Amino acid sequence: MLDYLILVPTLRCNLACSYCQVSRASENAAGYDWDERTLDSVVRLISNLRASSIKIEFQGGEPSLRPDLIRAVIDAVPEEVDASFVVCTNLQNIDDEILELFDRDDVSISTSLDGPSDVHTRQRGPQEISGKFAANLEYVVKRYGPEKVSALPTIDPLSPPEPQELVEAFAGQGLNSIYLRPINYQGFARKNHAESLHISKTWSAYQRRFIEYLIDYNWKHEAWVEETYFSMLLRRIFRPGSDRHVDLRNPNPVGRDYIVIDYDGNAYPSDEARMLTRSGVIDLSIGDVHEGWDGDRRATLDAASTLDGDPVCEACAYKPYCGRDIVDDISRYGTIDVPREETEFCKRHMALFDYAFELIGSEDEKVRHSLGRWLDLPGPMPDMRLTQ
Repeated sequence: MLDYLILVPTLRCNLACSYCQVSRASENAAGYDWDERTLDSVVRLISNLRASSIKIEFQGGEPSLRPDLIRAVIDAVPEEVDASFVVCTNLQNIDDEILELFDRDDVSISTSLDGPSDVHTRQRGPQEISGKFAANLEYVVKRYGPEKVSALPTIDPLSPPEPQELVEAFAGQGLNSIYLRPINYQGFARKNHAESLHISKTWSAYQRRFIEYLIDYNWKHEAWVEETYFSMLLRRIFRPGSDRHVDLRNPNPVGRDYIVIDYDGNAYPSDEARMLTRSGVIDLSIGDVHEGWDGDRRATLDAASTLDGDPVCEACAYKPYCGRDIVDDISRYGTIDVPREETEFCKRHMALFDYAFELIGSEDEKVRHSLGRWLDLPGPMPDMRLTQ
C-alpha cells in the first residue's frame, strides 16, 4: 500500500549546480511544470489514498517555485490519513507564500549544506548565492528550530571537506544529523563527475574517518551528532524491519509502497530511476499517474529486486541487514548481472557493515557513548563482548 510518495511539481530551478542529479530546467523555461491534466491526476491519486499514514516529499527542480501545486496536494489528503510533508529546497526563495507552508506543523524542510562556506560556494555557485542560502538557513532554523530542518551534504569523494569542517558547519546551525552523500553517478552528474563511477575505496575510507571523528567529537562535547546512514544501518542490525530505507530492503518492492511522480506525470520506482531516465541512459519509467503503473515494466523490475537466490548474498553474514539496488547496478554497469561482490553497492556496504560490527564489539567508552545515542538508547551501548 502506497505510504511514501515523491512528487516533482516542477523541474525548473533557480540554481545550476555542477553535480545536479536530474538536470534541471532553467527558472523561466516553459513546459516543465505539472499541467492541468497531471495536477488533476495527482490530486485524484492523493484523494483516494488508503494508507493510514503517508509521507509526501516534494522535489524538483526547485518545488518552492510552485507553492500553489504543493498546497493543492496538501489540501487533497483525506482527513483520516495521517500525512507528513517534506519540501526539498535550496532555500534561495523563502517568501511569505513559502513561509506559510513551512509554518504548518506537518511540513518539514530538507535542504543541502555541503560544508563550510568555501566548499558550499565551490559546489553551489557564486558567493552571492551561497551567502543568501546561509542567511536563509539560519533564518528558518531560528524560526522553527533545528528539529524541523534537515540538511544533506553532497560530497566530492576526490575533494571532500575535512570531517571537522563539515561537523562544525552543521553543529553551528544546531543540526545533529549529517547524511553523507557522494556525488550521484545515476544522474547528469556523471557527465561532469565521471570519476564517481568507481569510488568505493575512497568513499569508504572517508566515511570511516568521518565516523571516527564523530565518536571523538561526541565524547568531547557530550553531544550526539550522527552520520544518518550509519545510524540507519545500526538500527537495521538491532531492530530488523524498523527502518525501511529503500537502499536497505530485501526484497525491495518496486512501485508498491513507494513511487515517484515526475513533472510530466511519468511514474518511477525511485528517484534514482528518474535520474537515469532524464540523463538518457535507460527509460525506467513504469507507467504514469493517469493510467497507473501496475504493469509488465513494474513486474520485471520487481522480480529482480531481491538478494534471495544470489549465491554470494546467500553466503554473506550481512544479508539479513542488507538490500538490493538494481538501479545503481544498471547505472554503473548497464546490467544487473554483475557478480554482487564486484559491485560498488556491495563493496561500500561490506566496508560499512565490517566497521559497524567492529564498533559494536568495542570496549571503548567513547564508542559505546555514540552508539547508544545513535540507537536511541537511554545510555551508552552495553558491552557486547562475549564473556566467560
